[in-house]
Amino acid sequence: MVSAPRWLAALTTALGLPENKGQIMYQLASVDANGNPHVRTIGHRGFIEPEGSPNLPLLMCATDIRTPKVTQILTNPHVELIWWLSGSMEQFRLTGVVRLVPPPDAQLPDLPVQSTEASLAFQKMDAQGFEWEKKRVETYDVQPAFLRAGFARPPPGAIIENYDVGKSWPGIVPRAEDAQNEEEKQAYERGLRTFALMFFDPVEVDWVQLKEKPNRRTKFIRKGEEWSEYIAVP
Repeated sequence: MVSAPRWLAALTTALGLPENKGQIMYQLASVDANGNPHVRTIGHRGFIEPEGSPNLPLLMCATDIRTPKVTQILTNPHVELIWWLSGSMEQFRLTGVVRLVPPPDAQLPDLPVQSTEASLAFQKMDAQGFEWEKKRVETYDVQPAFLRAGFARPPPGAIIENYDVGKSWPGIVPRAEDAQNEEEKQAYERGLRTFALMFFDPVEVDWVQLKEKPNRRTKFIRKGEEWSEYIAVP
């Protein structure tokens, strides 16, 4: 019987520590078509896995379909993320590929797109009939109203005249069933049309424990469905 990799147990244990409460942000790095690096901070939205395959965990996060990272990931889905948990002084560096789940009617750029078909996790979930779009809508609905509001605003990075322009944007966007008027309904739909999910399939994990004396570093590398573990110099 397959089991979850030890790095996942270490990460979930660290996230559950009181000293790491609320530390759900990590840095995701990608490259553009010219090979230039780009990094940003993203909020973790949870873990999922193919049915019967706890050895193939995916990390889930969200993005606005209008951001530059979408084009970068479509052209090159190979990314790396760093998750620093300051309370326990642990760092997790994960390398792998991302699958983007955009709104069905999204106008994506016409680019040479690299496939993520080599991802075993994505292959298995596709074969199992996983409903990616259903998951996208569910995630949009369960997030706090102030986060939904961020997707109903003008495109991220767009130039505006001054900071006061932002006062006209919605501060919260209730769920469709909780909308009190047409304006709130339109804001909900507008945000849903820009909300995309990203699923990250790691193939290498580098775990550093700085509270341990001497410091510890462990590397995990996946070949096929099997994870190998190595002790390394910090």
